[in-house]
Amino acid sequence: MRTVFDELLSGVQSFLAGFDEQAAQSFVASIDWSMPARELVPRGLPCLVHLDRAAEIAGEEGRALVAQLRDHAGRFRWGQTYTSADFGQKFIDNYGWLEVFGTRGHFANDGVAGGFLVLGPGIEYPDHHHMAEELYIPLTAGTEWRMGDQPWRRRAAGEVIHHDSNVSHAMRTGDEPLLAFYLWRGGPLAARSTVTGTTGQA
Repeated sequence: MRTVFDELLSGVQSFLAGFDEQAAQSFVASIDWSMPARELVPRGLPCLVHLDRAAEIAGEEGRALVAQLRDHAGRFRWGQTYTSADFGQKFIDNYGWLEVFGTRGHFANDGVAGGFLVLGPGIEYPDHHHMAEELYIPLTAGTEWRMGDQPWRRRAAGEVIHHDSNVSHAMRTGDEPLLAFYLWRGGPLAARSTVTGTTGQA
């Protein structure tokens, strides 16, 4: 019998299969989808209040996946890497992630981690980097992203954003929340990012 966890993993696999960008195809080809399930105690976060709005504004390619996530959000174990001492309470109340698969996820995978990031409106995730290579696909539009020394750039839902190992990057939301899918590989999959920027409000 398929569980909500199986359905979410299947939804993620179908979603990722729809991208023909080279970076996305390379990541997807490196994923072994026959992952053992892991029992995790559910954990909610304040940022989950933004999932209803994320479902309303989600791009067409990710709409079914976002609805699936919203409808069963309380069944999953959501996490945070930072605390209010790092970025302040407003950031913490509007930030969280769900690892679907990886070293901490609902499905065990030591080679690739994949999951969802939530940022509420008016939040800046400052410049940071990590050893793992990273792929982001925003499921909602309107967030500005920065990579290295490049200027801020507004990204559409469904764009593929690729960060090589140890490349600095940042995100800031405007009037709408961000829900994005991420993939990590090629480095410690549970490592805390090195933050080089300072927080601000978008």
